[in-house]
Amino acid sequence: MPTLGERMKYLRELMGLSQKELSRLTDLTVVQLSRYETNHRKPDPDALGRLVNVLGTTADYLIGLTKSPFSDVSPDLDEHVHFYLQHPVHGAFFREYLHAPDQLQNETRQFFKFISEQLRTPNI
Repeated sequence: MPTLGERMKYLRELMGLSQKELSRLTDLTVVQLSRYETNHRKPDPDALGRLVNVLGTTADYLIGLTKSPFSDVSPDLDEHVHFYLQHPVHGAFFREYLHAPDQLQNETRQFFKFISEQLRTPNI
């Protein structure tokens, strides 16, 4: 089972952030983050809260109580869906899509179908 530090590092890298960037966003020092990621220290509740907010996850995930880093991801979704939901860019879109009203989901599917058809149609 991954440690708190490994989970933190995984999410930081998933978001494309360096320790320096995460430091700036959380108002924690690079040294603190490094110690957390190497499991030499554990974040206090205040630091944990800042990390949760910036990394877009839950404290339960970071401390190992849940397997999914995102609380809005159903555990019964297949692995491919989890991959896209956890992506820092695509994931934001897909999580919004999953929580959108049916009409908006339908319109989104129609839009993507239109785009796909345009890409398959040769330019004349």
